[in-house]
Amino acid sequence: MASAELTTTAAWQGGLVLAAYALGCLNTGYYLVRLKTGRDVRTTGSGNAGARNVGRILGKTGFVFTLAGDLLKGVIAVILAKVLQGAPATIALACAAVVAGHLWPVQLGFRGGKGAATGCGAILALEPVTTGILLIVCGLLRLVLRRSSLGAMIAFAVGPLVAYLLGRASFVVAGFAGVAVLVVISHLGNLKSEVMGDGKGPSDEGIRKDASLPAGKP
Repeated sequence: MASAELTTTAAWQGGLVLAAYALGCLNTGYYLVRLKTGRDVRTTGSGNAGARNVGRILGKTGFVFTLAGDLLKGVIAVILAKVLQGAPATIALACAAVVAGHLWPVQLGFRGGKGAATGCGAILALEPVTTGILLIVCGLLRLVLRRSSLGAMIAFAVGPLVAYLLGRASFVVAGFAGVAVLVVISHLGNLKSEVMGDGKGPSDEGIRKDASLPAGKP
């Protein structure tokens, strides 16, 4: 009996993590651009399905909708894991899983966005106070460094340390760490461009619509 209960519990916890991944796979930018233009956003600009690249096709409105949608799914995934009685380890894994779904959506050939907005949503739902501090750090770094991705990635990277110093539970620290690893790795190309280039990050140009791109369906 105890063995059956243990199996059921493990299956439930695993299901919550899989549900977080599946939610992450619902790529806002990809489906928004498909709906509005019939095109694949990944064939344009940076080649990913994140808010920055959507902005090249749909302008600021598309950027905002994509950013909000990606952030919201991160929030929902973690809140669901909490309300549906996810174990602490499951909640931490859900944070990483929803970001992984955004980065590598199975139905889109494992080619998605870069996960910053989804990761932010996940850690916001996980622990809002720590995330609020990190957002302030990110804003200050952007002002000082004049590099959009670099400031954000430093904030993600120090997230686990900030959570630990604030005395948060170990699963919270683990959740921040999992998100940080995935998001920073996905942005390595951006970071190299910013450090080696002119300091102009992708987000500085991503919300300006590229007038050379056709707006309608091909």
